[in-house]
Amino acid sequence: MFFTLSKILGYLTSPLVWVCLLLVSALIIKKKRWKRRLFYSAIVLLLFFSNDFIANEVMRLWEIPPTPYAKIDRVYDYGILLTGVTSTDNQPDDRVYFQRGADRVVHTVDLYKRGIIRNVLVAGGSGRLVTSGRREADDIVKALELMGVPKENILIENESRNTAESARHVKAMLAGQDTARVLLITSAFHMRRSEGCFTKAGIPVDRFSTDFFTHPRYFTPDVLFVPKVEALNIWQKLFKEWVGVLAYRLAGYL
Repeated sequence: MFFTLSKILGYLTSPLVWVCLLLVSALIIKKKRWKRRLFYSAIVLLLFFSNDFIANEVMRLWEIPPTPYAKIDRVYDYGILLTGVTSTDNQPDDRVYFQRGADRVVHTVDLYKRGIIRNVLVAGGSGRLVTSGRREADDIVKALELMGVPKENILIENESRNTAESARHVKAMLAGQDTARVLLITSAFHMRRSEGCFTKAGIPVDRFSTDFFTHPRYFTPDVLFVPKVEALNIWQKLFKEWVGVLAYRLAGYL
């Protein structure tokens, strides 16, 4: 039930959906005063949420900053790579299809080849609500092997449907290795919730953020005034993540 509700709430966190609902309401409602209010509210929301500067500033506050390689002073037994970066529906299924966030995988390979992590543990199955599709961890393992990570240094957890389940399953896989050093690798906007889940599951982790949505602070006209679709996407990511954090707290996952 929690999994289903979290997915439904995720669909309702899009500012673009809110704008469309306001516009449709403005068309349906007959009272002129409310028509104007709804229409102007939709325009204000659209301008606010499509502003690149505002979206970037808020995301900068939320994302966990990157960790320079020079500041990593230890070797980790495991690098836990969370999934969420491939498309498992595309055909033919004889290759791996990456979406945004592929640097989760690329940076994991870099960490391995630098000797910072000894093993890669890929965690994540299918997070789909209706259809299962291929297991995402299985596809990522293929990519890791193509990039030169030996099969014997890859562990896989492909049963979980969300981050909380991934943490619990990984805890079971690492049973008896309480002293193992673990590096958590995921998107910067998702790191707070992910770290909380693994800490709650009893796995102390260090953080390695990837897949940044932010850019340096600019005060150019295009950033300050020109509406951008990318800004809407940032807000959708933020609202979805904030709702996820709240839901996880209520469910006791954090």
